[in-house]
Amino acid sequence: MISSFLWRAWQRHKKNTRDLVGAEPSAEHFDGGHRRHMLQALSALVTGSALGGMSHPAEAKDASDLPPPKRALTGRDDAGKSVFKSFDVTPKVVEIDANPGLTFYELYMTEGVPELTGREPDPMLKETKAFPGPGGTMFRLISYPPKRPEGWKPPAGVTFESGLREMSEKIPAMGDHFERGTPGMHTSDTIDYGVVVRGEMTLELDDGQKIHLRQGDCVVQNGTRHRWRNPLPEPCLMAFISVGGKRA
Repeated sequence: MISSFLWRAWQRHKKNTRDLVGAEPSAEHFDGGHRRHMLQALSALVTGSALGGMSHPAEAKDASDLPPPKRALTGRDDAGKSVFKSFDVTPKVVEIDANPGLTFYELYMTEGVPELTGREPDPMLKETKAFPGPGGTMFRLISYPPKRPEGWKPPAGVTFESGLREMSEKIPAMGDHFERGTPGMHTSDTIDYGVVVRGEMTLELDDGQKIHLRQGDCVVQNGTRHRWRNPLPEPCLMAFISVGGKRA
């Protein structure tokens, strides 16, 4: 198909050249700028023809319409061979009603030194927690709601305090880490490895210091005071691995 495009493009080029100079194109026309112009014309014609024959791609889905992320959990069978124990959405998905769109996908957690038998039960079948103790780990995805439009108000009856209570009820003690006087600011005794999976995010530290994170950007949070703000009118999905430490 491409060869037929090239043939038609070459025929058009010859006709255009005859119209301009009144003769068949000669070898001189392939030198210097003429050759470049011809190649550019061929490239444009071929690309245009090829794209013209393709259907227009479907519009990208809004991030809120995308399916929830799946988690592959591995282990070992009775013979000691590695197997997939599950590949599905984590059983522990936490939605915060006070802040519609804020969703925690609680993926896995450990305390102390893992034994790595491969037969450990899935901890997310039982419970979750805000942050791990010293030496423990927590792996989660968090979907942050879009930037709220001008004049947006939380659901009826929701207050800042009731929102924090709901968070602590669904993720034990999570709300206790958030400051009452500076909404969003919080601190934990962990090192947090975070990466923007989808969307964009603003990270704010003390004294209003901010950086803008885009998809693929990452951060190492060394137990510091901070808050997150989504600057875009679409959700942001971030992945976090928290490692429990001791405050000096």
